Amino acid sequence: MKEIIAKVNIKRVLYYLLYMFLALVCQNMLFTQFRLFGICPMVLPAVAVAVGMFEGATWGSVFALVMGVFADMSFVENATMFTVLFPAIAFAAGFVSQFFINRRFFAYMLTAFAALLLTAVVQMIKIVLIDGWASAMLVTVLLQTIFSLPPAVLAYFPPAKWIE
Repeated sequence: MKEIIAKVNIKRVLYYLLYMFLALVCQNMLFTQFRLFGICPMVLPAVAVAVGMFEGATWGSVFALVMGVFADMSFVENATMFTVLFPAIAFAAGFVSQFFINRRFFAYMLTAFAALLLTAVVQMIKIVLIDGWASAMLVTVLLQTIFSLPPAVLAYFPPAKWIE
C-alpha cells in the first residue's frame, strides 16, 4: 500500500481534480447551451479516455469513478449509469494504450469516438427499455457522437501536458 501512495504525486492529483471540476462545469453549464436538434455534446467520456490513456488503467478508473459519481448527481435521469460506465471506459482506454496503441492524438480521438458512441448507445438502451424502439434513436446516437467530437479535442491536452 505504501508503494502505491508513494507513487502518487500530490501536485498531479490536484491538477486532475481541477481538470475534473472544469470538465463537469463545462458539461453542465457550457455544453448544455449548445444544442443541435435538441442534442447536447457530451465531453465526459472523452475526459475518462484521456485520463485512462495517460495515467493507466488503475488510476484512470479511480478518476473516472469519482467523475462518474459527480456526473450521476448532476444528471437527473441517471442513478448509477455513469458511475459504472466511465470507469469501464477509462480502464479499457488505459489497457489498450498500454499494450496496443500509442498515446498520440489520432489514437486518442479513435478511442474517444468509441467511448462517445458507447455512451450514447447505453443512454439509448435505457430509453428503449422504458419507452420502446424508434429508428430515430440511431440518428440521435450518431448526432450526439459526432457533435461531441469537437469538445473531445480539448479534453486531450491537459493530461498530455501533465504526464511526466
